[in-house]
Amino acid sequence: MKKVHIVGLGLLGGSFAKALKKSFPEWDITGFDSNPEHLSLALEMGLISRSLEVPEKDSAVVVLATPVDTLFGLLVETLAQVGPDTMVMDFGSTKGELCRQIADHPKRNQYLAVHPIAGTENSGPAAAVTNLFDGKVLIICEMEKTDIHLKGMAYDIFEAINMKLRFMDPGDHDLHLAFVSHLSHVSSFVLGKTVLDKTEDEKNIFDMAGSGFASTVRLAKSSPAMWAPIFLENKKNVLEAMDSYIEHLRHFRKMLAEDDVDGLKHNMREANKIRDILDLKE
Repeated sequence: MKKVHIVGLGLLGGSFAKALKKSFPEWDITGFDSNPEHLSLALEMGLISRSLEVPEKDSAVVVLATPVDTLFGLLVETLAQVGPDTMVMDFGSTKGELCRQIADHPKRNQYLAVHPIAGTENSGPAAAVTNLFDGKVLIICEMEKTDIHLKGMAYDIFEAINMKLRFMDPGDHDLHLAFVSHLSHVSSFVLGKTVLDKTEDEKNIFDMAGSGFASTVRLAKSSPAMWAPIFLENKKNVLEAMDSYIEHLRHFRKMLAEDDVDGLKHNMREANKIRDILDLKE
């Protein structure tokens, strides 16, 4: 029987616990969350068998599923607590700075830097779902720096819960995620704030909000406690993505202001090409 300890029992940590329970019902899954309500709910839901502030030394795996600004301190602390046969991995959505900070740690080979491309706009243990990771991509950074035996155990887990593995340099990971994930959240938060400001004058605006608005602004329901640290941690890349986005907005506005219907149609047809890429992914 393997022991797994999960720190952070929200959407990702809780869903990982559920997926492990389905694939490995005999494993002992313990956990901890700094939010007492989340910890109590995780115990009540049976996500974990016991609450432990410190993982047991013979734990096979420790998963860190907390906000990115907590991860380095927590990773160093955890590596000091576990035995030599424990693998520690984090689910953070930025990797460059964390991999740089931990590069010279004497237990670096017990750490695996991963990022599951999975999630919803909901948070907390109540948002956890068993199939969140099913068929989703898991990005692994600097895999060559992790002990081969620990890495092999991790691969067995990822295969059991049906994740698709991709390998990336930490810097490339952060740059690409700034454009395809972090910018989407910035846009959604800003759109939500723009419309909310407008409702101060027009109370009935939401009566006209259809499915298009709902899907576009869905990410604005995401946790600020999680996303503010992500934006700051990946600030250089997020600012680059925002600058590019703002430039495209300015160009679109210019065409609209000048009644450039041909330009607008051409611009939107170019954007339509994203459909072919997304259809291939599906």
